[in-house]
Amino acid sequence: MSVCSVSIIPMGKETSISSTVSRCIRVLKRFPELKQQITPMSTQLEGSLDRLFEAIKAMHEAAFADGARRVYTTISLDDRRDKELTLAGKVASVQQKLGNQVLETFA
Repeated sequence: MSVCSVSIIPMGKETSISSTVSRCIRVLKRFPELKQQITPMSTQLEGSLDRLFEAIKAMHEAAFADGARRVYTTISLDDRRDKELTLAGKVASVQQKLGNQVLETFA
C-alpha cells in the first residue's frame, strides 16, 4: 500500500481553480478502491502504486478537459515495503508523539 499527496494546478483559464479541482476530484469515483482525503492544498490518496498513478493521470487529464491550457501537477509519494502504510496510520503516529496536544483539523 502506498500513500501520496497530489496537487493539480490548472493554468491559463482563470484565477479561481475550485471548479477545475472539483472536476479532478470527481474523476476519483472511477477508483473506488483508493482512499481519499481532500485538504485545503492537496488531495491525499491511499492505494496500490499502479492505481495511484492511473488516478493521478486521469485527474491531470480532467483539468485539460475542463479548459486549462497548462496543468502543473505535483506528487509526493510515500511507498514503504517494510510495513503497512496508511493515511490514518501516518496521522496516528504524529498524534501519538504529540501526546496531549490537540491537532486542529479542517472539518
